[in-house]
Amino acid sequence: MPMSRLRHGVLSCLLALGCCPVAAFAQAPVASAPDDSGRRPTRVVLTWRDDPARSQAVTWRTDAAIDEAFAEIAEATANPGFGALARRSPARTTPVTLVSGTAVYYHEARFTALRPNTLYAYRVGDGATWSEWFQFRTAHAEPGAFSFVYLGDAQVEGRSLWSRTMRAALLEAPRARFVLHTGDLVNVGDSDEQWREWFHAGGWANGTVTQVPVVGNREYERMNREEPHQLAPLWRSQFALPEDGPEGLSETVYSFDYQGVRVIVLNSVEEARYADQARWLEERLKDNKNRWTIVALHHPVFSLVTGRDNAALRAAWKPLFDKYGVDLVLAGHDHAYGRGENLLGTETDREDGGPVYVVSASGARMEESIRTATWATRTGTNVQLYQVIHVTPQSLRFEARTVTGQLFDAFEITRARNGRRRFVDRKPDLSGTF
Repeated sequence: MPMSRLRHGVLSCLLALGCCPVAAFAQAPVASAPDDSGRRPTRVVLTWRDDPARSQAVTWRTDAAIDEAFAEIAEATANPGFGALARRSPARTTPVTLVSGTAVYYHEARFTALRPNTLYAYRVGDGATWSEWFQFRTAHAEPGAFSFVYLGDAQVEGRSLWSRTMRAALLEAPRARFVLHTGDLVNVGDSDEQWREWFHAGGWANGTVTQVPVVGNREYERMNREEPHQLAPLWRSQFALPEDGPEGLSETVYSFDYQGVRVIVLNSVEEARYADQARWLEERLKDNKNRWTIVALHHPVFSLVTGRDNAALRAAWKPLFDKYGVDLVLAGHDHAYGRGENLLGTETDREDGGPVYVVSASGARMEESIRTATWATRTGTNVQLYQVIHVTPQSLRFEARTVTGQLFDAFEITRARNGRRRFVDRKPDLSGTF
């Protein structure tokens, strides 16, 4: 029976019985639920400020101002009641005014005194409105095997196309302990919409797998042509990073140790500070007790693109890479792929023992063609790639794969007990494929 006829029939019966139809159909008022959407945590992302074996940092955003922000953490168990044992850490809140004029709020909490190699669960919020519970595992205190993901420029079409690279990488390496991004995560550093796409592409994984971002030229902004460029305010608001770099370059130049690897991040955008970074870099290399050393930066030491040559960067930092035996140098910027090994002097001076240099791109913006790169033994363009690096005390095993899963490049660096390195090229035959 149609609903209108049913209502009419019920009303007629009530009138016949002398009942008041208004009273009969009146309902108790329902209190409308408060709109907490602006207080709900979004863009949750894990990073490190301190020792990955004993600490973790997390940042998130709310669109509304809140009186206090917190993070709660407990050792994860299969029992869903683990949250009763959670301890609460206060968060630091930073208001940021977007280019649109809208005010948003970034919150940062630090977990300290954690146990190495332990699975933790955490959530963030204001005490009433919370995120879901996320999980992460702290690093081992001693050297040991692990894998991580390396991604070149994401930059454009983060939601529609770069997202598949991030997801394919984590499906390939579901136990990856961190994701290293070599700059130009977005195309315009102060574009909130582009950062929204970047965070969407990572989704829940950003809150579970630690993100290690390298600053690129696109993360900078220029207020006008007369003023020097400056780091976009969203960088430090949304990433809590180590503060061990030179003064004035906080959270864009930093380092950390992870299970036998020292990772060193440089700021290749700040050319005027290359010498300052070189002095800091030498200190981080000189006191390095780790078996492996990996350097990450945005601009490549050796370029793939016609008209590009980062000579000042190469002069400032490459002699230190050679002197102290850096193993891998990972970069982006060129929107293509290139890999060259054992480059101790110039583009053609190969000798056993030099670093391996890699340039890669993970997003949709691609160079249509690249120059003949004498330094590179494997190159490619118009292909979205992710890299998985498997680390053990004996070897670094590198694989570059397309977003469709095909092996594009591979090599291995081994180290004998006497410290001597050996490079093994394992690149596949791609003839007739691309």
